[in-house]
Amino acid sequence: MKDHQLSANKDRIIKQNRILAYWTSGWMLTMALATFGPKFLWNFNSWLTGGAILINLLFGIGLIMGKKKWLKQLDELQLKIQLDAMAMALGVGIVGGLSYSLMDTTNLIPMDAEISILVIAISLTYLAGSIIGTRRYE
Repeated sequence: MKDHQLSANKDRIIKQNRILAYWTSGWMLTMALATFGPKFLWNFNSWLTGGAILINLLFGIGLIMGKKKWLKQLDELQLKIQLDAMAMALGVGIVGGLSYSLMDTTNLIPMDAEISILVIAISLTYLAGSIIGTRRYE
């Protein structure tokens, strides 16, 4: 019976990982469509651009819900690692992002603050937090 439970749990985890990967891929593809479609596919048509952004938003909501469901299936240690990594990423996003914006508005940096830099910083923080947390508890 125990082997059956382990197998069922493993199958459930694989299924949730696959679902999360689909939502993530769909969100990334629709982000690319909304970003590059206006220039390369439909000559900045407002309706098509708005539609692409709406579709991206819907995929984003699906991604958030998929991530929430994925987190619920983790064991306690995996959940702690993920929540610690997310807390660090949130902190970098809010504290770092606001500081970055202030540096722009007060002209302490010679360029405009770009959201892409903040997204990269948040993503790398989450990735590093996940890796460090996993290694810490191995």
